[in-house]
Amino acid sequence: MSSEPPPFGSGRSPDDDPFRKQPPPDQGGGTPHGTPPGGPPYGSRPPPYGNEPPPHGGGGPYGGDPYGGGSFPNDPLLGMPPLADSGKRVLARLMDMILVGIVVGLLAWAFRVSQYTVDTNDIEFSKSVGQEVLAAVLYIAYDTFFTVRNGQTLGKRVMKLRVANLSDGNTPSTQTSLLRAAVLWIPFAFCCACVWTAIAGGWSFFDKPFKQGLHDKAAKTVVVSTE
Repeated sequence: MSSEPPPFGSGRSPDDDPFRKQPPPDQGGGTPHGTPPGGPPYGSRPPPYGNEPPPHGGGGPYGGDPYGGGSFPNDPLLGMPPLADSGKRVLARLMDMILVGIVVGLLAWAFRVSQYTVDTNDIEFSKSVGQEVLAAVLYIAYDTFFTVRNGQTLGKRVMKLRVANLSDGNTPSTQTSLLRAAVLWIPFAFCCACVWTAIAGGWSFFDKPFKQGLHDKAAKTVVVSTE
C-alpha cells in the first residue's frame, strides 16, 4: 500500500484509484493489452515460427516495445486504456481556456487590474502584470485541482479523457499535477499566450510512442480515453 497521502483529503489511497493500471496477464487479471478471450490465439498448439507474437502485434502502442527490448511486459501502457486522440485533447483544452478565461476577465474587471482601457495610450504596466498573475494563478489552480481530483478538467470530462501517471496509471498527485499545470500555464500567462499552448499541447500530435505534450513530459503523465 502506498504511503502517499490521498489528494485533498479525499480519504482515497492511490492503491484504491479505480483507474489504476491493471496487472499484466502473467499476474492475473485481463487488460486491454492482455490475452484475448478464449485463451492464447493458437490454443494448445505451438505457435508458428517458434515464437508467439504479443497481442496487437507488439509490446508498445505502435506495435513494438518502446524501450527496444522486445519484452511485452515492459510496455508502460500495459493495462491502461488507449491513449487519447490529440484532436480531442485540443477541444478539451479550448473548453478549459474559455471557461477559465471568462472568470479571469470578470475578476480582472472587478479588481480593476484589466490591462485594457478605453484609451489605448493609457495602459498601465502594473495592471497588465496584475492580470497576468491573476490568469496564471487561476489557470494553474483550476488545472491542478481537477487533475488531482480525478484526472479530468471539465473539458476533459466532456471529451471523455483523463490524465494518468505513465508509471502506474494512477491519478496524478498534487505535486505532479502542479508541475504539469505550471509548465503549461506560466508561459501562457506571462509571455507566449496561445503560441506556447499550441507548442506544448500540439507536441502530442507528433510525439511517439506516448503522445505526450511538453507538460506531460515534464510531469511524466499521459492522457488516455475513458470510453
